[in-house]
Amino acid sequence: MSVTVRSVTSAKDRNTFIYLPEALHKGHKEWLPPIWSDEKKYFDPAINPSFKTCDYRMLLAERDGRPVGRILGIINRQYNETLGVKNVRFGFLECGNDPEVSHALIAEVEAWGKQQGMTKCVGPFGFSDRDIQGLLIEGFQFEPVVDSACNFEFMPDLVIREGYEKELDFVIYRYPLAKPLPEIYDRIYKRVITKSPFRFLEFSSRKPLKRYIVPVLRLVNESFKDIYGFVPMDEEEMFYLAKRYITIIDPRFVKIITTAENQVIGFMVAMPNLYRGIQKARGRLFPLGLFAILHSMHHAESINTMLGAIHPDYQKRGLDIFLSLATLYSARDAGMKYMDTHVVMEDNLAMADEFRRFGADLIKKFRVYRKALA
Repeated sequence: MSVTVRSVTSAKDRNTFIYLPEALHKGHKEWLPPIWSDEKKYFDPAINPSFKTCDYRMLLAERDGRPVGRILGIINRQYNETLGVKNVRFGFLECGNDPEVSHALIAEVEAWGKQQGMTKCVGPFGFSDRDIQGLLIEGFQFEPVVDSACNFEFMPDLVIREGYEKELDFVIYRYPLAKPLPEIYDRIYKRVITKSPFRFLEFSSRKPLKRYIVPVLRLVNESFKDIYGFVPMDEEEMFYLAKRYITIIDPRFVKIITTAENQVIGFMVAMPNLYRGIQKARGRLFPLGLFAILHSMHHAESINTMLGAIHPDYQKRGLDIFLSLATLYSARDAGMKYMDTHVVMEDNLAMADEFRRFGADLIKKFRVYRKALA
């Protein structure tokens, strides 16, 4: 039977869209399911403010009445206007190794984008750089990382078949915690915390963290404006993200720097790689999944640096060394073996040089693709 593509028009359709990856990845041992309760909130236009600021099409592919694929088409008008581009994005692409399905889904997004006057299609990419970006193309042998792509090895080929080429790559680096650091970093760390006029905050519980979440996100707006795909957050999105992530933040791995007047000028948020617990829970918190995830939090072998920034006015003062080393020391104290970065742009040469000096290895690579729309 031929493949048909239709829009998600009901709550039932949306549930099909959300849970379809679970069926498609059955037997895929390296797949990391999302937390399904979070997915239901994320894909609900009444809850996620990103749906209010972007045009979108949520699509399902069906064969003989059975769902076989999904995709989300996105036009972020604010981003396009800011950069003077006309991009439509496709994200959250899921299907089996079936070129007919992937073609039908991607072609539908392209046709919609052209109808809206767009001249280029990029993806996989979500509403902003805060969503999962790209497809994994290297490093399938390493364990999955939360909030990064975890696709089948055939997926990049399906996208390339549609005429797509590289837009840019993102990478993840890994530092073995047993490896001694160059002595200079420890000296910089001690000098920064003893001679800088700033406050260096570490935490043992979530309660004192709450007051800093929105100031931290405001700092992200100031510091990330030149990052690929970044769109500034408004207050509504900040509070949405704060509510979404406060329950899973491990306070041991949050580091914040403020001025004497308590202005946030730097931060790093990391978390144990919870993949074993999430896999065991199959992405479900209840009735027992939460216990599996909490257990993995305290028995993880690696920590992932999820997000960090330093105010532009305070860069090149060694504050990044404090954030990195304070996180590294906390991970060592917790008995972990590795510290992994979150995805960073491959062409961020300054960061790449820093990781190499640390002795870190590149372990995963993700690719965002592009195609001109005739």
